[in-house]
Amino acid sequence: MFGKVIKGLFGSSSASEPKTKASPPVLYDGFEIIAEPRPAGGQWQVAGHIEKDIDGERKVHVFVRADTMPTSDEAAEHTVRKAKLLIDQQGPALFG
Repeated sequence: MFGKVIKGLFGSSSASEPKTKASPPVLYDGFEIIAEPRPAGGQWQVAGHIEKDIDGERKVHVFVRADTMPTSDEAAEHTVRKAKLLIDQQGPALFG
């Protein structure tokens, strides 16, 4: 009984739950894109982060989109496309 209370407070993951896996970084226009799809109701949510060294400091922009895909690989591909669009639109201002 006490174990269930602790698990309820701090969360637990079952063996059947899909796990988030980060993809290898994709280099694009001096930025690194890391896709990290998240499980979402039997689908995979588009999520990841963009990194770049600016003036000797590592900058990171984390993003999550409402888009979902049936597989982790499809969500990762879509994440990279979304990240490239963000980079094209905002460039280094993405971190400001």
